[in-house]
Amino acid sequence: MPTLLAIDASTEACSAALYRDGEVEARWEHAPRRHNQRLLAMLADLLPDGPRGVDAVAWACGPGSFTGLRIAASAVQGICFALDCPALPVSTLAGQVQTALRQGLLVEGESVFSCLDAQINELYWASYRVQQGMAVPLTEAAVCRPEALQVPGDVPPVAIGSGLVYLERLPAAVQARFASRHAELLPDARDLLPLALADWEAGRLQAAEAVCPVYVRDEIGWKKLSEQGPAA
Repeated sequence: MPTLLAIDASTEACSAALYRDGEVEARWEHAPRRHNQRLLAMLADLLPDGPRGVDAVAWACGPGSFTGLRIAASAVQGICFALDCPALPVSTLAGQVQTALRQGLLVEGESVFSCLDAQINELYWASYRVQQGMAVPLTEAAVCRPEALQVPGDVPPVAIGSGLVYLERLPAAVQARFASRHAELLPDARDLLPLALADWEAGRLQAAEAVCPVYVRDEIGWKKLSEQGPAA
């Protein structure tokens, strides 16, 4: 049974969790613009003797806050290089579905519209279905203006996430399709673990040098360590 560290700094929430011997210890805070401070404090709290013994680091790789994703990616790279262990990237939108499932907002078999406020009058979104307790993607993550949103599928989805701040700007037909809405939901690092464990067991691992945030927007770039060249 692996020991996994999980990190999520992709929204205004900041969280970390440690999975060891089948038990989960977690920290979560609503900490806008304080991710750098709070994430380091959480890691120190969860790992008072350092990260020795961690087999892999699961992380919410995006989409989400550009600054938060960079902070998370830097922390993940540092830990993975130090321990010579792999990373396990998990979509923030999928992790948010797992959070909703743990909180009892979803049930097995439901269709889910997971979204985040992308700022500048846009939202990130993807559709999922809950199958055997896991968020199974029905679409790839995308970004669009609220007025342009089209939700595929015939089953009324449960809508979750901060992107619902734009609810009144969504097309009327889209609004009418939502079976229920949970705009207050924010993702939690502990909920990355079910998806990360499945990836671990399947051997879907990410090397430290390949850690890269998923921004969705084409114009945003992140250079991997191998692409950054010598330090100035």
